[in-house]
Amino acid sequence: MFTGIIEEIGTVHSLKKGRSSMELAISSKKVLEDVHLGDSISVNGVCLTVTSFTQTLFTVDVMPETVKASSIRILKPGSEVNLERAMSANGRFGGHFVSGHIDGTGTIMKKERKENAVYYVIQLEEGLSTYCMPKGSVAIDGTSLTIFGIEGNLLTVSLIPLTHQDTILGRKAAGDIVNIENDMLGKYIIHQMKNSESKPGLDLAFLSKHGF
Repeated sequence: MFTGIIEEIGTVHSLKKGRSSMELAISSKKVLEDVHLGDSISVNGVCLTVTSFTQTLFTVDVMPETVKASSIRILKPGSEVNLERAMSANGRFGGHFVSGHIDGTGTIMKKERKENAVYYVIQLEEGLSTYCMPKGSVAIDGTSLTIFGIEGNLLTVSLIPLTHQDTILGRKAAGDIVNIENDMLGKYIIHQMKNSESKPGLDLAFLSKHGF
């Protein structure tokens, strides 16, 4: 479990490609301070397991399904990546519930500075907008952000200067691909509602009647 608050930007040191899988070696500093084998680290929003590490880098395996569903597939040596260690039980929870399980990708269509904010308009893959709502949460490349607008498949978010500076989103421009993880709570609610449509008792009318 993660919060979407990026701890540092790492760099892909090397990678090995299988037929449809990958092994990444990532250079970093902060996330290695207390690393152990088997730890979960979010890499651009993708939850990956540490398989080995040194004082300067760690390695992770990426399964075929993850390569297919995320922007991990376009990484190369020298690529910068957002990194976050799994949430600790005694730490502050500054973002939102982020699982590290990517729902799909989006493409940055527009990037525009407005005073101290930078607005991004992102075209989502088909179906992802179902889980988006104004003022709701979304994780983009692992970064917890607030949705400021949703129109069709176009999602609008805004970055404060610190987020723009300290995450790889600040380096990205129109045409770049980003990982999208929709809000976990919203996904569970919609999934449950869809599965309950054919069952008596729990439906929209019932929820409305009882104040939901």
